[in-house]
Amino acid sequence: MAKLSLFDRRRRRVRTALRARASGKPRLSVHRSGKHIYAQLIDDAAGKTIAAASTLDKDLKKATGSATRDAAASVGKALAERAKKAGVSAVVFDRGGFLFHGRVKALADAAREGGLEF
Repeated sequence: MAKLSLFDRRRRRVRTALRARASGKPRLSVHRSGKHIYAQLIDDAAGKTIAAASTLDKDLKKATGSATRDAAASVGKALAERAKKAGVSAVVFDRGGFLFHGRVKALADAAREGGLEF
């Protein structure tokens, strides 16, 4: 078995801890690349995506750009609005293997301000 990278070990550790405390709540999963940030609400029991937002969305791309904290905050707000429309208010935050810092933190804070509880 190949040795896992630090990122992969961190991602597994985070997801394992989430499963223990999720108790049926959807998972807010975040992926950050060099140019964009993506977020989605996933119902793991059904295996379906409830809502999603990213800096590639047409309305968000025009307003903010791509790889900034402001863009991440707008993605968090947009996701919170879409989650409310879908009837979701409480989630568990899955930062994957990314550190809770910078753009990931900005997205999480904006989602909380938008009404999501985690």
